[in-house]
Amino acid sequence: MSSPSQRYAAFRRQQVEDGPALAAFQSLYDFRFDAFQREACQALHAGHGVLVAAPTGSGKTVVGEFAVHLAFEQGRKCFYTTPIKALSNQKYGDLVRRYGSDRVGLLTGDNSVNGEAPVVVMTTEVLRNMLYAGSSTLAGLGYVVLDEVHYLADRFRGAVWEEVIIHLPASVRVVALSATVSNAEEFGDWLSDVRGGTTVIVDEHRPVPLWQHMLADGRLYDMFVEPTQVNPDLLRLARREESAGRASPGRPQRGARRPPRLRPPSRPGIIERLDGAALLPAIVFIFSRAGCDAAVRQCLDAGLRLTTPEETRLITDVAQRRTADIPEADLPVLGYGEWLTGLQRGIAAHHAGLLPSFKEVVEELFEAGLVRVVYATETLALGINMPARTVVIERLDKWNGETHMALTPGEYTQLTGRAGRRGIDVEGHAVVLWQPGMDPSAVAGLAGTRTYPLNSSFRPSYNMAVNLVRQAGMERATAVLESSFAQFQADRAVAGLVRQAKRARASLEAEAVTCERGDFAGYWQLRQDLSRLENEAARQRTAARRAEAIASLGQLRRGDVIWVPGGRRAGTAIVLDPGVPGGRAEQGNGKGGRAGSEGHGDRGPHRGADRANLPLPVVLTAGRQVKRLSVADFPVPATVIDRVRIPTWFSPRSPKHRRDLAAAVQSKVAGLEEPARPKRTPQPESAGEQEIARLRAALRRHPCHACPDREAHVRKAEVRSRLEAEAGRLEAAVAGRSHVIARTFQRVCTVLTQLGYLDGDRVTPEGRRLGDLYTELDLLAAECVRRGLWDDLSPAELAACVSALTYESRNPDAAVGLPSGQVRGVLTAMVSIWEELDGVEKDNHLSFLREPDLGFTWVAHAWASGKPLEKVLGSDLTPGDFVRAVKQTIDLLGQVSVAAGPESPLRATARAATNALRRGVVAYSSVEDETDIEGASVGDFSVVEEP
Repeated sequence: MSSPSQRYAAFRRQQVEDGPALAAFQSLYDFRFDAFQREACQALHAGHGVLVAAPTGSGKTVVGEFAVHLAFEQGRKCFYTTPIKALSNQKYGDLVRRYGSDRVGLLTGDNSVNGEAPVVVMTTEVLRNMLYAGSSTLAGLGYVVLDEVHYLADRFRGAVWEEVIIHLPASVRVVALSATVSNAEEFGDWLSDVRGGTTVIVDEHRPVPLWQHMLADGRLYDMFVEPTQVNPDLLRLARREESAGRASPGRPQRGARRPPRLRPPSRPGIIERLDGAALLPAIVFIFSRAGCDAAVRQCLDAGLRLTTPEETRLITDVAQRRTADIPEADLPVLGYGEWLTGLQRGIAAHHAGLLPSFKEVVEELFEAGLVRVVYATETLALGINMPARTVVIERLDKWNGETHMALTPGEYTQLTGRAGRRGIDVEGHAVVLWQPGMDPSAVAGLAGTRTYPLNSSFRPSYNMAVNLVRQAGMERATAVLESSFAQFQADRAVAGLVRQAKRARASLEAEAVTCERGDFAGYWQLRQDLSRLENEAARQRTAARRAEAIASLGQLRRGDVIWVPGGRRAGTAIVLDPGVPGGRAEQGNGKGGRAGSEGHGDRGPHRGADRANLPLPVVLTAGRQVKRLSVADFPVPATVIDRVRIPTWFSPRSPKHRRDLAAAVQSKVAGLEEPARPKRTPQPESAGEQEIARLRAALRRHPCHACPDREAHVRKAEVRSRLEAEAGRLEAAVAGRSHVIARTFQRVCTVLTQLGYLDGDRVTPEGRRLGDLYTELDLLAAECVRRGLWDDLSPAELAACVSALTYESRNPDAAVGLPSGQVRGVLTAMVSIWEELDGVEKDNHLSFLREPDLGFTWVAHAWASGKPLEKVLGSDLTPGDFVRAVKQTIDLLGQVSVAAGPESPLRATARAATNALRRGVVAYSSVEDETDIEGASVGDFSVVEEP
């Protein structure tokens, strides 16, 4: 162990190595920087951009804060961007506490505070809009921090990060902070390409070690006994459960004990188990809002309390103070009583359905250690800094809107990254709850995987196109888009394909085929053409025979004795049900129909198609089995050889009835031979057959046909043909991936030109209006403004119409109520315009615009008309959903007011609509909501929470 003097000497050497700027910055913190933090700060101080990829909770933001420090030191500006408003507000608070409110600003779209300050915290979209608008606020900008830059994988919003990186002035240093991704070097190479020198720092070390567990059979098991060895006790549990599942469900045999099935513990029981092991506070991830709320109720019903009387008093004070502005009449509608009771006992839910104010209280109390358990959806993993000692994952699958999908390794790591509070916990814990059928090895593989590639989701939008063309012209705009990370990744993939294609072409040269008798290439082409025509003729003959067989089956009647020529049922059989689609027996309302319900269906290759569209006779075979035949049983048409009357009382379920009928059939056909296959009537030779005959003759006449080495040449030509096909496939793949972004951009510009938003390199006045509309349905909004569709609406009616462009129903099948009056006609016209634009997109091989969603229009109209909260909230609309949807509508109304122009009456209406909407819970709820991430997944940003 080093002496105090040695440690001081090392400290002084470190100060000299860091330099005065970093040493002064280090003095602001009460902990020593890790090696990756110091390396990143040193690179930034040396004038490099940096990309830092490190686990959640490792302290990446220190590097972003050093950019702020350098900006102050150098008299330059720094913009600190985040993907969500909640993170922007949190970082704003952190920087204000350090530097003072006069030196730090905030711009989130909802809020504008001191926007010309030397350091401004903002959402990434705000910076993108500044760049397109050429805002004067950009003057003097030296550093931009892109926190959570891995959001560029978001398929809805990811393009914003790439736009910012591409368009920032070259003099600006970018600090990109990312979760751990496996292709950080690739992303860093792209940053170096478009921004100049960028230092990539990857650190996979967690400052707080993470232990993985499984809670099963009432016991907390370590998942691993060695770094990569799964706990054998868990494997034994899995085998025991598998054995229990195989055991007979009936009464066990005498003396035999069936092993019990493992049952997941109750939610209150889980918390008691964690509390007993000193593993609280905990976040329990449940991928369902309803599940989170139900979990809190279950804990309350079980009498669970995790707080002392003094803590209860503090919790009550905070909750009442933070919600004091909410009118008394709204509290019952918001579920205030149950929410407060849960908080007082140290238990809370956290999801996007909660009122933003409620979520903020939960976050504040959890950070203070007063709330000990939070049941959360995975949106929390994307939200603000809210670590815990333990993270519990209730299930390893989640609802994606259509089905349950397994968690990816990246999602698992993001969720469990919350476990372990730096400076508080010596270790963090991740607990997976045992579920029936769980495979411990698979769970261990999920926990142990470290491959999370960052893939671009960039594509040019209509708004992006007009802004780019306005700034740079068409040619330069195309070049700018070619510099995107999406094209960079496509080009790298293409490089490998190009190498493969070149190798295939080189192999072709080595497989060149020559023949001393003549032109073997011509001979080979004749063989290829002949083979193609012969195969086509064979397919046609097969189709004709099938059509004949189907026609013959359609003529069968009940009681016909037929000869089944092929398949496993070959021999005589009597028709019980002709099985004609739409026929009486087929519909099951006759005695013959019962024979078809036995379930002995054909399992041949045509099973699905035959059952839907073809005659499928049900027969009694000579072996007294009731079977449903298929076309596969009839390589030739069905032949009726006799008839036998079937008694009306016949039941195919009766063995005696089947035996008697089979005997009657056997007696009837005794002595008859198998019917001869029908001879086909000679048909005139078709053009195809004539061409086949011509090619065969030409092949025999060709000099190479008589070559003694002909078959060896043919085998070599076959190899060459396969190589030719492979080279062609690879070259087609290269062509498909090359310049893919530019081709999409050209299609977008074609649409905009057809609609009058672009005229060559010139952006028309309508195009400039479109450039002010930053919304998913930008083109539809622009068309509504251009056509004056909204000009005569009242503020409440305009709010209803605009909401159709921002709202997306969680339950698309729910009944939709529409406002009364003229607004219904306008909404109908909006849908018609969308259909028109959708047609234009399809003509240009695009599909950007979704259909307007009318699910919020009645609510938006009612709220803007002054109706109380209790009248607008329904069973399918939570307070959080309501506030978020209203704020999204307000945001687009603000854009519409700008796009409408100063002389338009629509501008005044849009502002009036905004004022009408911004009241009550919308006005007093904090801006710290999750508007930007609702419905996002930690892995691919596409999850839909279960109702």
